[in-house]
Amino acid sequence: MTQEIISYETLRPLLNPKAIAVLGASENKYKIGHLQIQALIDGNFQGEIIPIHPSASEIAGLKSYPSLAAVPGDIDLVIFCVSFNQIKSGLIACAEKNVKSAIIFASGFSETGVEGQKLQQELAQYAKEHGIRIVGPNCVGLVNTSNGLIGTFSPAILTVPMDGKKGVGYVSQSGAFGVLTYMAAAQQGVSFNYFVSTGNEMDASFEDFIEYMVHDDETSIISGYLEGTKKPEKLKVLAKQALNKKKPILLMKTGRSDAGSRAAASHTGALAGSDIIYDAFFKQNGIVRVEDFEDIIAFSKLFNAEKLPTGKNTVIITSSGGRGINEADRCESYGLNIVELSEETKVEIRKTLPSYASVSNPIDLTAAASVTNPEFYLEPLKALVNDPDVDNIIFTDFPFNWDENTPMLQEFVAVAKASNKVIGLFPFPLDGLTFPKATDTLVANDIAVISGTLNPVRALSKLVQYSLYVKENEQVSDVASDYGAAPIEDLLQPGSTLSESEASEVLDRYGIPTTKRAIAKEAEEAVEMAKTIGFPVVLKIDSPHIPHKTEADAIRLNVSSEEDVRKAFEEVMSNAKNYNPTAKLNGVSVQEMLPNGVEIIVGAHNDETFGPVIMAGLGGVFVEVFKDIAFKVAPLTRKDAIDLLEELQGKAILDGARGKAPVDKEAIIDVLLKVSNLMNDNKETIKELDINPLIVYENGIKAADAMIVVQEKVAEIQVVGG
Repeated sequence: MTQEIISYETLRPLLNPKAIAVLGASENKYKIGHLQIQALIDGNFQGEIIPIHPSASEIAGLKSYPSLAAVPGDIDLVIFCVSFNQIKSGLIACAEKNVKSAIIFASGFSETGVEGQKLQQELAQYAKEHGIRIVGPNCVGLVNTSNGLIGTFSPAILTVPMDGKKGVGYVSQSGAFGVLTYMAAAQQGVSFNYFVSTGNEMDASFEDFIEYMVHDDETSIISGYLEGTKKPEKLKVLAKQALNKKKPILLMKTGRSDAGSRAAASHTGALAGSDIIYDAFFKQNGIVRVEDFEDIIAFSKLFNAEKLPTGKNTVIITSSGGRGINEADRCESYGLNIVELSEETKVEIRKTLPSYASVSNPIDLTAAASVTNPEFYLEPLKALVNDPDVDNIIFTDFPFNWDENTPMLQEFVAVAKASNKVIGLFPFPLDGLTFPKATDTLVANDIAVISGTLNPVRALSKLVQYSLYVKENEQVSDVASDYGAAPIEDLLQPGSTLSESEASEVLDRYGIPTTKRAIAKEAEEAVEMAKTIGFPVVLKIDSPHIPHKTEADAIRLNVSSEEDVRKAFEEVMSNAKNYNPTAKLNGVSVQEMLPNGVEIIVGAHNDETFGPVIMAGLGGVFVEVFKDIAFKVAPLTRKDAIDLLEELQGKAILDGARGKAPVDKEAIIDVLLKVSNLMNDNKETIKELDINPLIVYENGIKAADAMIVVQEKVAEIQVVGG
């Protein structure tokens, strides 16, 4: 169903209101209605605060009104500090007052069951009809630190500093976790300019707030806690827009483990866990997946849109050999490359360091640097910034007593600012000793100082990953390949599993090479077919009810004579009947016996969230035992197809391992793109698809077996509300 497009501008009254009314304002300082008013006052909200109370004339020193209708001026935002059974009447009052936005804290809606869901849908529809944008219900509200909008009853929000690095927006599908992340970031020197707890998303969704931040000039980084997207297509479009603006989207997606096994007939369906699909979707669209809230904080400290990493090559400078090795191990574990320094660079560094120091990477300045020779921290930097093979420079420690008046610090900053390399200080966390006196000066000059408690090395690896996304986005203008739709409706019976011959016919119509084959009802017929195809041949049962023929012992390979064909025919038919006495047997498929090649598997699965998802993997034990597979969300671009193969751990086999010739990767890419089109054209019909094995040669490719599962026919469900 096509979703109605609502402009992100309609969220402006919610995030940048000029006048806020608090419905359910209270004179009792311990109640939410009072806490909310006090939060707005303490946050120095730059607009009008209007308490709504049936009888009080004044609350917290502000003039109070008995109702929304009694307020003389316009109201942009109403914050509901009332119970759920008062929400409906409150929304009606908002509509009558022409209020454009609301925050609803109350629970008791869709999270409680059918009745709550019905009420939520009813209110969502009413709000939509009257143009009221809502955050919540069942949320902790939102914050805009740029205008003092503290639209939350959580007093903890105001207990943390608000003077750190701004420009980071944060959207959370968990209220409490979101508040904790907001506070942790503020304590570490990152003040979110926006914090939004989306709650039940009755109206405004996670993606809607991401959209607002993509277009918001005050936001340079977008981050969030995501339990599940409701609008994947919108998120995909926003990710592209954010890449164009060099505005990272960092998402912490929970639920890495799938609860229970997936009931599926195909390998693809069985292996396509929701988390692996999210991972593929994020990579495909340039969204950085973070492991935890620390990554958001550390990444935000490192990020500078004008100085993104040029690569993975990283150099560590330390005064402790052990600490340097520890950080080197950490770098390698996160995919950063501890680069071997060139002789020219080593010679340059040796000019300024004593003989007992190490000029290999990690560069060990020894304890002398931190005690008697702080200049050792400066001199190697001068050489490294001129080495084209160095992308990132990490200091594990720094002269503790240098300050803004120290000439060597001033020179250090000048050298760093003139360089295009990412330079950061990642000190060991020790009470009172983590941050040197020069910290503020370094940070002010775009040299990040990040405590080891935030795992800054992992954040740097995420930044490198993001930089790669930006480069690829600038270099590649790739659109989904279109091979043209082919009519296959006559082959797709709802709720059925196609026999191999039927599935192969579907592939044929989409131009995917398959084996020469024919269906035999009798043994002599099989003999004639084998003679026509040419020996040796393969005989296998053709039945929609026996998709896995090996399990039924209903397949015979390398059948080389007429007598062997007769024998194989009888065995295949007998074994199939014994395996499943009620199975419909179309006959025995007689096929050409393909020569040896590299076996791969290509599959597809219709995911509940993302729709068609394409899988590729190496065949045999690679998929059965090692699960060496990769996924992408359809429709695929050519780059997506290439990336699918590049992400396989055993990809070297495709390139010709142990002296063998490389296989025809272009043929694999062609099949992947055609499968993508097949699934995209039939996303409402095909549930699962496997081509296994797909045998690829030095030149050419052929599908040796295939299966397709068709969706059950379902009634169209009407979507109500937002």
